Amino acid sequence: MDSIWTMTADISRREPLLEDITTDTVVIGGGMAGILIAYFLEKKGIPTVVLEASRIGSGQTKNTTAKITLQHGPIYHKLIGEIGEKNAKLYAEANRLAIAQFRSLVEEKRIDCEFRECSAYLYSCEHTDTLKKEEEAAVSLGICAELTDKTELPFPVKSALKFYDQAVFHPLLFLERISENITVYEDTKVLQVERAEEENKIITNRATVRAKRVVFAAHYPFINVPGYYFLRLHQERSYVVALKNTKQMDHVYIGIDMEGFSFRKSGDYLLLGGGGHRTGENTGGGSYQKLRKAAEKWFPECKEITHFSAQDCMPLDDIPYIGQFSSSTPDWFVATGFRKWGMTSSMVSAMLLSDLIAKGQSPYEELFTPQRFHVQASAANLAQDGAQSVKGLSKGVFTATPKCTHMGCALEWNPDELSWDCPCHGSRFDGDGKVIDNPAIEDLANE
Repeated sequence: MDSIWTMTADISRREPLLEDITTDTVVIGGGMAGILIAYFLEKKGIPTVVLEASRIGSGQTKNTTAKITLQHGPIYHKLIGEIGEKNAKLYAEANRLAIAQFRSLVEEKRIDCEFRECSAYLYSCEHTDTLKKEEEAAVSLGICAELTDKTELPFPVKSALKFYDQAVFHPLLFLERISENITVYEDTKVLQVERAEEENKIITNRATVRAKRVVFAAHYPFINVPGYYFLRLHQERSYVVALKNTKQMDHVYIGIDMEGFSFRKSGDYLLLGGGGHRTGENTGGGSYQKLRKAAEKWFPECKEITHFSAQDCMPLDDIPYIGQFSSSTPDWFVATGFRKWGMTSSMVSAMLLSDLIAKGQSPYEELFTPQRFHVQASAANLAQDGAQSVKGLSKGVFTATPKCTHMGCALEWNPDELSWDCPCHGSRFDGDGKVIDNPAIEDLANE
């Protein structure tokens, strides 16, 4: 199904790469992160080319709920405990600046993208303790937030934490304008990156690009070594139904309970989200049905316009990996692990990486560096992800189930999406075996 954004925007098509070229920097991936990184690099005078396997914004960007917010779930109390108040404050500051950069670009370039300021709420129908601790943490970091029990939701809540001065927008309308003067080659799939002392050779399905630097911004890094991101990321899916004839809401809401839902209006429509799970763990299906059942309960007169889903890369310590790809590749850079907050994380990536490439430093590089390892924050997730990979790889050896072309894990059928999903690292394939989500780059073999 089309998302609400693809139904209401059509970005002009770009030509594929037709011949070998040379440039300063190549960005792999033409979603929000890749385009913003290229835009900021060009503004700093660094010639940049974007290589996109499909169309601009055709990956996860088209399926986002497009919240521009530093409210990233109940994270600040956790960050203070695990990485200290100074680093937690840096995290909040980077995302606050990201919101300001979106606002500034929209105003400066007069982008008609339905940009609208609002508040962002976390809410719970079951308890208050978590949100109370989060309020105390957020306020201590200089975030304008307060507890309340008053919301626009169609049901009562025990508590809600309101973050002021957040925003929403139409991501594809924004991308259309911001990418106007960026060199983007669509339908150009990167197959391999070879590194030499003085240049990198980026081999695509069409031609080859030579560049001093490479930025991996295609959601999940498809190169296993160096970097070893397959050991430090897993992927999760989330679902949305777009409804009309509902109560409208001026603000955005995220539920923190086990069966919590998200709410966000877009024009005359309401986007109701929820039903998430780890990729590859939905063999019973029913995620969209949960949303439809909730919609019927709260909005009896509603009508579904469309439904769509997104996939998110989850880092071990809940902080994105943005910076140098690995210690052995000083001219490779990466932006991944955005959790469910791809809009501000994309802008943070653009600010950080453009400074790192142009100036050799960024005030946020140590916080987001992919070379970090926070033991307390990472240990539990590392063990869980490792166990999941062992399970998937073992099943791949002993069963006749289709195997992922990334590392050979057994695939699971997702009846909600009619896709084969990998529970190890999140690659996905359609019913015909075509890759629809990385890190896999090869289709399933016809059998």
